[in-house]
Amino acid sequence: MISMINNMRTLYLFCSAAPPVFDVASVVEDAQARGWDVCLGLTPPAARWLEASLDGLAALTGHPVRGQYKRPGEPDVWPPADAILFAPATFNTINQWALGLTGKFVVGVAAEAIGKGTPIVTMPCANAAYVRHPQFDRSVATLRETGVTVLYGEGGYTPDRPGQDWPDRYPWGLALDAVDSAVRRSG
Repeated sequence: MISMINNMRTLYLFCSAAPPVFDVASVVEDAQARGWDVCLGLTPPAARWLEASLDGLAALTGHPVRGQYKRPGEPDVWPPADAILFAPATFNTINQWALGLTGKFVVGVAAEAIGKGTPIVTMPCANAAYVRHPQFDRSVATLRETGVTVLYGEGGYTPDRPGQDWPDRYPWGLALDAVDSAVRRSG
């Protein structure tokens, strides 16, 4: 499905550089099957990880894959978002977002979307050593207080020990279900 269908809802799918990002094409296809027009945004490290796939991902979504802010005066190449899914969201991304540090395009758009009232779901991907840092819990709490649905803990993402990459167990379907639910609640 390509975004030229005018009555589709638009989902901004934002990804950080964590192992589940390598499954992003199947996540795009799942979201499209659910009726979403998907625009894919990546942190600069995630864009480097997926560099060989960027053209194919742009063809799959029907939109350019973005990782950088546009220049002032340039037209926006994406339609406005009806919802945002930020997953996987690394330790660094969660903390930057909660602290309002918007040097990365996807973090800036997600931070602004809070103020716009756009339904937002995020699912972290950080190992158990990272999440023991006290800032992580504060950041998760801050995002939840602003209305972001954070799928972390029971019923969401649960971290593994350092060095255990398990992208095949990352609960992408749960994240997409949460986006659908958040949009229904907001409408």
